[in-house]
Amino acid sequence: MDPRHIAFERRGSGRPLVLLHGLGDRRQSWRSVAPRLTDDYEVVSVDLPGFGESPAPTADEPYDVHSLVRVIREFCELHGFERPHLAGNSLGGSIALELGVQQVAGSVTVFSPCGFSDNLARWGMRTVGVVARLATHIPMPVKERLAETAPARAAARIALRGDPSSPGAKATRFGVQGLEPGAPYVRMVPRIAEYDFAPRPIACPVTVAWGDHDRTLLPSSARHAHERVPTARMVSLIGAGHIPMADDPLAVAEQIRWTCHAGDRGGHRAR
Repeated sequence: MDPRHIAFERRGSGRPLVLLHGLGDRRQSWRSVAPRLTDDYEVVSVDLPGFGESPAPTADEPYDVHSLVRVIREFCELHGFERPHLAGNSLGGSIALELGVQQVAGSVTVFSPCGFSDNLARWGMRTVGVVARLATHIPMPVKERLAETAPARAAARIALRGDPSSPGAKATRFGVQGLEPGAPYVRMVPRIAEYDFAPRPIACPVTVAWGDHDRTLLPSSARHAHERVPTARMVSLIGAGHIPMADDPLAVAEQIRWTCHAGDRGGHRAR
């Protein structure tokens, strides 16, 4: 994966703040959060390789959490981002934490990061991987029609939104464009199911936030996160689901700002 090919957009000025989305998402997932931070920071929203406008890795290239960590580190070096603040959701949160371990980050703010699930949740992710592989054999027009059925739309709202009945959740759908043989989503799901964040020191301020209505990576995973990152500031986002940027962008922006400011003050430990 070539960091020169990563699609991104930047706005604002100041110390860089790099935003990393979750599996199957794209940089636009931060569109309601980024403008709230541009007065203080140069906000850089990234499309991870294989998603949005960033090209997918070739079939013979490594493609897992650790390979994405490497390419995002190279991306930051390429653009001269020295110890940028990092924020990430789900898969993006795991990448941000790993970069924090490598002392790349000035601060790390993560929302429902992967790598802290118990055995039952891992079984669920493996099941999602099997279903995704099976779905690659279904013709795309059929998958698109299935995704638009009332049960599929309801399942998407329940899985991804804090309040499935809210007006803003009505447009939520499962994306099926990535359910093709060899597609990045299909390749990555089994890797995430096996990924575990190993406890190691992180020498910058860290905030780990979890939506209390997250039904994709359950809030109980926050306990494991606290055990493995004991210096982290732990936050529960009331009413938020797995993608809190959609449910409560104001709260997400405030948690990022708090952690960034702690990093700007030179803090090496969340208080």
